[in-house]
This record gives sequence, C-alpha cells and structure tokens, in this order.
Amino acid sequence: MSDRATIRGGFNRGGRSDRGSGRGGNRGGNRGAPRGGHGDDHGERERPKKENILDLSRFMDKQIRVKFNGGREVVGTLKGFDQLMNLVLDEVKETMRDEEGEESSRSLGLIVARGTLLTLISPLDGSEEIANPFIDAE
Repeated sequence: MSDRATIRGGFNRGGRSDRGSGRGGNRGGNRGAPRGGHGDDHGERERPKKENILDLSRFMDKQIRVKFNGGREVVGTLKGFDQLMNLVLDEVKETMRDEEGEESSRSLGLIVARGTLLTLISPLDGSEEIANPFIDAE
C-alpha cells in the first residue's frame, strides 16, 4: 500500500512532484499575454484624470437641495465634498411629509451626507426648466 503513490504516477498523478504542473494544475494560466500586461506595452501609460459627472465646486457656499435613497430630503449650504460625492452641509433643514401630504421641517445644523445614499442634488437658485430631449418632436 505504501508504494501506491509512486505506482500511480507520483504525488499528484501527473508523474511529477512539482506543484501545479500535473493534470489540472495551473488551471487557466499562462495563455496569451503575461499577467497584468497588454502584449508589447511594457511602459506605464498615462491615464486621463477621472472627473466627477457633476462639478460641485460651482455650488460651494450656496444653498442646495439633496434627496436621499430612503426618501428624506434636506436643504443646506454646501461647505465641502470629495470624489465619492460625500457632502458637508451647514444650516441644514430636513423636510418631512406625512401621509396626508402636510410638510413639517426640523433643523439639523451641520451634517455629512454619504455619497452612496444621494439620489438628487440641485441648487435652490439658478435652476431652469428645459425641454425633454427624449420626447420625439411631432
């Protein structure tokens, strides 16, 4: 019984004892270009700088309305932001609506709004309505 491994072809049945070179070893590896590369391109390519879709620097120190995933809505002064769209708002007032549609508000002061929860950001002043570009002109 002790010879069984050598009779059947070694430790990994492929006849060799080095790891990954027998049957089933190194699955899917070393086909095509080397890892992480794209053919002959060995040098570092300079990628264009990623920019946010929305330029929030235009709204610094201005009143904006922010709506969140859960339906909450706040109005406050934009004091800061980062590339993940996390916002720092000051003098924030949250507007709440009950089942009858009546509005009430409460003051929150200074908040940090997490970017993953934002659904809408709009300035309170300077917005204008435009025609819907997706409706076919008849």
